[in-house]
Amino acid sequence: MVFVHGWAMSGKAWSFQRELADAGRLIFVDLRGHGQSAPADSYTLDDYASDLVSFFEGHALTDAVLVGWSMGTQVALHAFPALRERLAGMVLVGGNPRYASTDDYPHGKPPVEVKGMGLRLRRDRQKTMGDFFKGMFAEGELDHALYQRIVHEIVMGGRAPDPEAALRSLDILSSADLREQLPEVDRPVLLVHGELDTVCPASASSYMGERLPSARVEIYPGCGHAPFMSRPERFNEQLREFIAGL
Repeated sequence: MVFVHGWAMSGKAWSFQRELADAGRLIFVDLRGHGQSAPADSYTLDDYASDLVSFFEGHALTDAVLVGWSMGTQVALHAFPALRERLAGMVLVGGNPRYASTDDYPHGKPPVEVKGMGLRLRRDRQKTMGDFFKGMFAEGELDHALYQRIVHEIVMGGRAPDPEAALRSLDILSSADLREQLPEVDRPVLLVHGELDTVCPASASSYMGERLPSARVEIYPGCGHAPFMSRPERFNEQLREFIAGL
C-alpha cells in the first residue's frame, strides 16, 4: 500500500494507518518539498505524478494499492496511466477530480476561494495553514483525546512543507481537471469521503463513483475532510476488506 498525502501535509498524515502493517507492506510517500523530501525548483501535478511513477519503478513495486487523499487523489489519478500495470486497486479519500468549481462542475470550491487562500498564505503562512488544519474537521467530530493525538502525532510530529511547495501546489488546486481520465481507470476503486467535508464536497466522490468503471463509495456521517484520522478503526477495517477482495 502506497499512501500519498494532501496539500501542505506529509506522510505523517497516515500515522493511524500504521496499524495496517499486518495487511501488507506500507509505504508513506513524502511529495517533493514536503516532510523529509528535499525542496525542488518546480511543483506541478506533472512533477508530483512523475516522482510517484519513478518511485514505483525504482523500487519495482507491483500489485500495489495506491491510496491518495485530497490533492493526493489528483496525483494518483494523474499518475494512473503510467502506473496501471503496477496497481491492483486505488483508494481515494476526500478527493476531487477538479478542486475549483465551474459552470458544468458544481462539486468544487469557487475559484475565488482558492485565489484567496494563496493571498492569505503569502500574508501569514502559519495562521493560514493552522486554519486549514482546523477546517478539516467537522464540529464535534473529534473528542479531546483524539484531537490531541492528531496534533502530536501528525501536526507536531511532521515538518512544515517548503513555503514555495505549499504556494505553488495551490496552482494545481485552481487549474487541474482530471474528469476525462475517470472512465480510463480500469482498476477497483474505493472512494471514501466525510459527509461534512467543507474542503472537497462529498458530492465529488459521488460524481467520481458514477464515472469510474469499478468503484464503491463510502460516506462517513459526521466527518470532515480527513475521516482516516477521525475514524481510523472504521477506515482501516474497510481498507483490509478492500484489499482482501482484490
